[in-house]
Amino acid sequence: MLEILYQDEWLVAINKPAGLLVHRSMLDKHETRFAMQVQRDQIGQHVFPVHRLDKPTSGVLLFALNPDTARKMGDIFLARETEKEYLAVVRGFTDESGKIDYPLKEELDKKSDKKATADKAPQEATTEYQRLATVELPYPVGRYKTARYSLVRLTPKTGRKHQLRRHLKHIFHPIVGDTTHGDGKQNSFFRQQFDCHRLLLTASKLSFAHPETGRPLQIEAPLDENFACMIQKLGWSIAGMP
Repeated sequence: MLEILYQDEWLVAINKPAGLLVHRSMLDKHETRFAMQVQRDQIGQHVFPVHRLDKPTSGVLLFALNPDTARKMGDIFLARETEKEYLAVVRGFTDESGKIDYPLKEELDKKSDKKATADKAPQEATTEYQRLATVELPYPVGRYKTARYSLVRLTPKTGRKHQLRRHLKHIFHPIVGDTTHGDGKQNSFFRQQFDCHRLLLTASKLSFAHPETGRPLQIEAPLDENFACMIQKLGWSIAGMP
């Protein structure tokens, strides 16, 4: 059973677990369980995806319950009339706040993007961040005698593929657990020291005007058990999180 965060006659939002694909993909042919199918079976009606979360990312995932609402929500996302917030654990001490304005070249997959143009110019990409907490652990990781980490709130202003993971890598604060754009030594340390085998990135909040009623809607996802446990292991308080 997936945790339902919000549901009305037009929309349903779930708290997607890390490791669950949104829908069937050529990239993971061996997978047999997908958020779309699980949610459809759970509520007994078809659901229509209106945005996506990467497989290793947890948090707020929104579906429409009919094609017309799906189209309207697609227009809202395309017009950037949503506000998304994520929480992430990253390597090092970030600045207290900042803005990452760094264009990203489109990432293409050999299997699913065979017909896509490979020489597109980098696309505009902007992410704002705020540091919420820091910790320094007495363990040597890599060339440093101690290991430093920050808990950050991320607010993407654009929606490029793997934007947050690539932007945090760009400012030398990769997200812990990122096996594609992250730091292998840090990931190995978290696996061995904390038994943490996931990407520490979660979609914590999604806000927008309801496509049918026009009313402001804010959907929040509580931290899943694994992420919450990791936050506690690092000595941070979930209750005091702004």
